[in-house]
Amino acid sequence: MDKQHIKTLGALKKAGYESKNIKDELRANLSDKLSKKQPVFEGVWGFENTVIPELERAILSRHNINLLGLRGQAKTKLARLMIHLLDEWIPFVEGSEINDDPFNPISRFAKDLIAEKGDETPINWLHRSDRFYEKLATPDVTVADLIGDIDPIKAANLKLSYADDRVIHFGMIPRANRCIFVINELPDLQARIQVALFNILQEGDIQIRGFKIRMPLDVQFIFTANPEDYTNRGSIVTPLKDRIGSQILTHYPETIKIARSITEQEANLDIRQSESVYVPSLARDLIEQINFEARNSEFVDYKSGVSARMSITAFENLLSTAERRTLHSGANKTTVRLSDFMGIIPAITGKIELVYEGEQEGAVVVAEHLINGAIKTLFAEYFPKIEKLERPKEKSPYQEIIEWFVENELELMDEDSDEDYKKQLNSIVPLNALIKKYQPGVLKEDIYFLSELILWGLAEYKKLGKNRFTEGYQFRDLLGSYISKL
Repeated sequence: MDKQHIKTLGALKKAGYESKNIKDELRANLSDKLSKKQPVFEGVWGFENTVIPELERAILSRHNINLLGLRGQAKTKLARLMIHLLDEWIPFVEGSEINDDPFNPISRFAKDLIAEKGDETPINWLHRSDRFYEKLATPDVTVADLIGDIDPIKAANLKLSYADDRVIHFGMIPRANRCIFVINELPDLQARIQVALFNILQEGDIQIRGFKIRMPLDVQFIFTANPEDYTNRGSIVTPLKDRIGSQILTHYPETIKIARSITEQEANLDIRQSESVYVPSLARDLIEQINFEARNSEFVDYKSGVSARMSITAFENLLSTAERRTLHSGANKTTVRLSDFMGIIPAITGKIELVYEGEQEGAVVVAEHLINGAIKTLFAEYFPKIEKLERPKEKSPYQEIIEWFVENELELMDEDSDEDYKKQLNSIVPLNALIKKYQPGVLKEDIYFLSELILWGLAEYKKLGKNRFTEGYQFRDLLGSYISKL
């Protein structure tokens, strides 16, 4: 429809425009996309067979929706993507505060204007990008914020008494008429404020300071919430839950591959970082494995959850750690090293909520524990498992490496140039032999990261000693390391 030539109600009628409520609009556009096999929620990974089908069913059922899940599970992202299921443009009565449908006006302003001007009533157009409203539920949110209140300034300017409904100032929900309205963290909304939503969801009535106004608002509500057994700040009152059509449970990525896709999509990288820092595939996996370790850690509160934002910010910190080394050395390019993972600790400590035992250990120690646990897990996937009890006569695949450290030690400095770093690792001849035997297809660029993984892994399995000092890491035989600590 050519909106440029439609400026009045009469022109809108001649054009054959048919109005529909927002839930029918979402349903029709979703049906069209599904029948044409077009993607609906692009950029959301891991929900293809779980959350998205349930969300599509809720939209087809014309339901208001509650997305229930732990933090960092793309709840708000899903809600924002729903604007792509709206018509690109819709007409509204020009000057209306609540986007009145020209064919179904609900405000006194729009009704009076249409009664006065008829087909000459001015029409304007609203783009779908302007049809998304979002409110974070906090304990200080009031009924006036959401629904409205009497405006004394309007009363004075129009010389009206407070008994006249024209002095009402509409809140966010009436102003979101014919739009998607999202309330994030619904349990944080005080119970008395939640009660104020009952009639809006069910009958469309709103009541402001004694004014009971029959105003059938046309709003697609989407709520987000953490599971009620986690939040101690409040809960969703039962009658409100009863009025929400579909409650959909979200979840974290189930595989490292899916988690990587999310991190790589959402990470905010500078072009210099992307061009100057090479990230081995194993390093990307390790970033995600840290999240998996955190969700199963005895030190981390599993009810709080571990947000996908942790791996995103950790990935950004990892590249910045490597980039900082190039800036200091004047090099143009570098490769991420395993020791660079110490640079992601600030991204971890701010994203995890610790239980009592974790608080006793300290956030930094827990972060190091998670990194080391992830290294230990991935090491076992790439190389032979190290048993706690080994047969005395059976030679270990790592025997030659361990024997090398009986007479030698290795220091990997944080600020070593790439040449020095590679030279140090190349000096351990048995490392290359182990990689060729068990990971023959590894990329040439990834060999040194894999070499370092072997050393860290052997340290985690108590086969080598690993000590952190001010400027780097020292690897030596276990006995020598033990003696030096004494």
